[in-house]
Amino acid sequence: MTARRMLVALLALLSLDSHFGRADVQAAAALPRVVLSAESIAPRQIEQRTGEAVTHDYAQAWKDLAECLNANRTDLLGDYFAGEAKRRVTQRVTEQKQAGLRTHYVDRGHQVKAVFYSFDGGEMQLEDQVQLETQVFDAEKMIYSTTATHKYLVLMTPGSDRWYVRFLESVADDAF
Repeated sequence: MTARRMLVALLALLSLDSHFGRADVQAAAALPRVVLSAESIAPRQIEQRTGEAVTHDYAQAWKDLAECLNANRTDLLGDYFAGEAKRRVTQRVTEQKQAGLRTHYVDRGHQVKAVFYSFDGGEMQLEDQVQLETQVFDAEKMIYSTTATHKYLVLMTPGSDRWYVRFLESVADDAF
């Protein structure tokens, strides 16, 4: 192979690498922005890898939640919700469908504070302040829209390959 052909082949490979790199960045950007703070967590600290996993899985849970509520399809909820949290979302979708409504979220980001991480690593409690634009539609007609900060208490537990949202409860503005 001539030097010129090798150079062309190398440039083609670099072009493919940069193309796939951009796709990865765009896919990651599709998740809501979650910033996790764990400075004052008790009774133990979060390991870096655990913090990264919780941040990613919590963002994925919110992405799935938004898609589920927008389409009124519980099969879009994915595997990031479990237990009481999954039951509540399923109930909400059922109620929306019966009323002929759907909810669209424009997620503007989460400021999440980890406040409890059990000694055995089996559960983590979070406080989330999220900026959400909430739009409610009756068929295709928007009947309500608001942008506000919402606060949630969250309980997450680890599974074999991810962290699950087990409890997600909206709380009053002065809760934390």
